[in-house]
Amino acid sequence: MASESQMMREAREAAEVCERQIALNRDAVKAAAARLRALDPPFAATLARGSSDQAAAFAKVLFETRLKLPTLTHAPSIGALYHATSPKLRGVPMIAISQSGRSPDLLRAAEEAQATGAVLIALVNDESSPLAGMADILLPLRAGPETSVAATKSFIAALVALAHLTAEWSGDAALCDALDGVGDVLRTAWAADWSAAIPPLVDAGSLLVLGRGLTFPIAGEAALKFKETSGLHAEAFSSAEVAHGPMTLVEATDPVFIFGPADEARTGLRERISGFADRGATVIATGRAEDLGGASIVLPGAGDAHPVLGAIAMIQSFYRFADALSFARGRDPDHPPYLAKVTRTL
Repeated sequence: MASESQMMREAREAAEVCERQIALNRDAVKAAAARLRALDPPFAATLARGSSDQAAAFAKVLFETRLKLPTLTHAPSIGALYHATSPKLRGVPMIAISQSGRSPDLLRAAEEAQATGAVLIALVNDESSPLAGMADILLPLRAGPETSVAATKSFIAALVALAHLTAEWSGDAALCDALDGVGDVLRTAWAADWSAAIPPLVDAGSLLVLGRGLTFPIAGEAALKFKETSGLHAEAFSSAEVAHGPMTLVEATDPVFIFGPADEARTGLRERISGFADRGATVIATGRAEDLGGASIVLPGAGDAHPVLGAIAMIQSFYRFADALSFARGRDPDHPPYLAKVTRTL
């Protein structure tokens, strides 16, 4: 039997990490939210790579649905390579998300954004990093050391930090209250048994991973982890966008992995699943039971958790599953080939 991976040990810590983060960041988040309300920016921007870019996509959904604040992706290359950072970023919050805070292209892009007058908000795990030192507003992830190449607890910590900032900035009392119980939600998610999804994916060559709204970034992170830890080609799509082309690729017995949202983005999900089922696809889905009729395998979800926390809980359940799938496919989740913990892209 394979020994427990470092990825597994670190992912298990997410509940305690997020409880600690909420408690220790409470005053900093309140101050940041007050500053941002006073700033009243016309839009926001995000800056990230890899898993952190999926967290940035989560920020976009949160900001645009709960703050009605348009949010754009500022690719690190725009500043680091093209030196084309827009002067219209003056007075705009730039949300930089990084586990290490040391990737050269991200640092250069952040420097250029600050030089135009952007307000740099750093969500970073390493508080001694250059990115943390540059920040106008620092929100530490407080995930502790993370050595597995595949980020887990730091990704979840980034999602929770973004939810916390959004809740305070928007004055969303329900989300603030829900975040106080994030540890219990994550522990329940960690205990969820997703092993039924392993057999159809052990020999799979590719699959679609779907989400929508809050769960689309979760699907993106899951697709990345399928590649990193299992060598499985996976592509993430919105369950709405998939009908505009990618759906034609799915044939009988092909796997489709679906993260069903619990808010308004649920619209049309049941019909989409039925469409895949009708052509004989193996549909693996988690979400609200009433939305998942026709799925081949239904995985346990977060029950009645707040929709934001429910989406975050899905990736916690997924990490445990991804670790098991990696070993089932003869891989080592701690040592994916050709990857390193800090990506030094220029």
